[in-house]
Amino acid sequence: MFIDYAKIIIKSGDGGNGATSFRREKYVAAGGPDGGDGGNGGDIYFIVDPDSNTLIDFRFNKKFKAQNGENGRGNNCYGKSGEDCYIKVPAGTVVKDFATGKVIVDLSKKGQKELVLKGGRGGKGNTHFATSTRQAPNFSINGEKGKEKEVILELKSLADVGLVGFPNVGKSTILSKVTAATPKIADYHFTTIDPNLGVVKTQYGDSFVIADIPGIIEGASDGIGLGTQFLRHVERTRLLLHVLDIAGTEGRNPVEDFHKINDELKKYSEKLANRKQIIVANKIDSIQNEQNLKDIKKLAKENNLELYQISAITGEGLTELFTQVAEILNTLPKEEIIDIEDRIVYTLEEEEEPFTVEIVKGEFVVQGPAAERIMRRINVEDNESFAYLQRSLKKIGIDDALRAKGIKDGDSVVLVDWEFEWYD
Repeated sequence: MFIDYAKIIIKSGDGGNGATSFRREKYVAAGGPDGGDGGNGGDIYFIVDPDSNTLIDFRFNKKFKAQNGENGRGNNCYGKSGEDCYIKVPAGTVVKDFATGKVIVDLSKKGQKELVLKGGRGGKGNTHFATSTRQAPNFSINGEKGKEKEVILELKSLADVGLVGFPNVGKSTILSKVTAATPKIADYHFTTIDPNLGVVKTQYGDSFVIADIPGIIEGASDGIGLGTQFLRHVERTRLLLHVLDIAGTEGRNPVEDFHKINDELKKYSEKLANRKQIIVANKIDSIQNEQNLKDIKKLAKENNLELYQISAITGEGLTELFTQVAEILNTLPKEEIIDIEDRIVYTLEEEEEPFTVEIVKGEFVVQGPAAERIMRRINVEDNESFAYLQRSLKKIGIDDALRAKGIKDGDSVVLVDWEFEWYD
């Protein structure tokens, strides 16, 4: 089964907690702190799998999680970092953020490996907080939680040439004649429901990959007839062969078909609409209305497009067509079809404001990623840890923000889910 779309959840590993521990040895009266750091949480990577050509593995397996880091221990033992999670996808897979639709990474190269989601940092053991005046710190820092994201995987076929046109115009027959591919062929609509790929080898030794794109119909760019799923496979092609039924076997007008298909390409992507095209007038062996051929010749001249008359059934004109295709491909560079302005690597720092301060029913409520990170890493029951919390609030600006809101001694502060009274 060919699967070209999947929605999955990825989660990086949590960082391990730092340890609060003191050296305890015989004949050592007052051992110092020896709590080790927690290990870092595992990262999430996507890698190109050369042996895969479909996203079918994601049909039922929809959640991928990296390993958590281990907690630190006494005797300055550091926790082991969590193992990274490697997600294998076929070449041509684009990973998108489900919430924003923004492209995270384009996996189209052999051996490509991309970091997408960073794991949580391990917490600090109490050895880090010893000073000349605080020689026995009784607190440590918890590890940061990993991040969870919902992402979309879209597989876009990696082909040099795309066969486009309405259903039943002969695309599958052309592919079967010029490659070793064996697509289903019959006289009814949507025989091809999945893209078929084949390799063309010309008499001069040139070779290239050609894709038979399932029939595009009017309204395809709006999703009618699985249109957007079909159109995504045309995006990476460098050259389009626009196949028209010159015989009008179903009463269709090939000129009207040409304009309808190009309208759908333009609605889907302006860049795709400007891709180089060759008009392929198929079924020349059974043409009954010569006016169709005249109209197509006029259309090709008006649009400055090359026109080839062929019969996919008999093979007439195929050699000349694909010899020319090979020559054109030699002049067309392989470009990055997917535009990624900035590579996204999700870290624990959120894109939204680090914290917010609001007055709710007389209480000063502090929320936001920065405040949550502090609370996850502090033991508020310990006096020394609480003193560290106060310094952290001042360091990131929450103190100033509360004063700007008019806080006074004795006012109630709710920091994420913990409440305390404010005193300068």
